[in-house]
Amino acid sequence: MASFDYFMFQIFPYIAITFFILGSVLRFDRDPYSWRTKSSQLLRRKQLIWGSILFHGGILVILIGHAVGLLTPIAVFDALGISHGAKQILAIVAGGIAGVFCLIGLLMLLHRRLFDARIRNNSSFADIFVLVILLVQLLLGLFTITVSMEHLDGHEMVKFMEWAQHIVTFRGGAYSFIENVALVFKLHIGLGLFILLIFPFTRLVHALTAPIFFIFRPYQIVRSKG
Repeated sequence: MASFDYFMFQIFPYIAITFFILGSVLRFDRDPYSWRTKSSQLLRRKQLIWGSILFHGGILVILIGHAVGLLTPIAVFDALGISHGAKQILAIVAGGIAGVFCLIGLLMLLHRRLFDARIRNNSSFADIFVLVILLVQLLLGLFTITVSMEHLDGHEMVKFMEWAQHIVTFRGGAYSFIENVALVFKLHIGLGLFILLIFPFTRLVHALTAPIFFIFRPYQIVRSKG
C-alpha cells in the first residue's frame, strides 16, 4: 500500500501534469479545429441554459476554491488571522453550496445527453464519458464533506495543503502527508489527477480558452427561414 501511495501521490501527479501541459499544447498546435465544446444547443435548447449556468458557475467556484485553499501558503492564512478551523468550515459551506449547484446542472446536462434521442445519436462515447466521470468526481467531492465534518479543527485539511504545495514546488515526501487520510479523499484526488491526464484528449480543453464571461454569454438564436 505504501508503494501504491508513493506512485499515486508522488509520481503520478507529475505524469498527469506533463500530459496536461504537453497534450494541450500539441492539440492546439496540430488540431486547433477540434478545440471546441461540441455544443448540442442546435439540437435541443431545453435544459441547456439552466444546466450550463449551474454547472459552469458551480465548478468555477469549486476550482477557484481548491486552488486558493490548497496552494496558498499556510503562513498567509496565519498572518491574516484565519484559523485552520475557520478555513475548514468556509470550505465545507462554500464548497458544499457550489457543489450542489454544480451537481444539479451536471445532472441536467447528462439527462439531456442520455435521454434525448437526437442528442444521444450525435454524441460520442467521449462526450458521455466526460460527463459521467465528472459526476463521479463531484459526488466523491461532496462525500468528503461528511468526513471533513469530523475534523472541524482543520488540521486534516493542512495535510492536503502540504501535499499540494510539496508537489508544485517539486519537494519529496509529498505522499506522506496523505497516506493515512480517509479513502474517499484518496479516490477524489486520484480521480482528479486522472481527469487532468485525459484533459487534452477531451472536450474539456475549451475551458483553457474560455473568457471569464463565458458563463454569462448570450446563447445562439437560431431561426428558420421564411
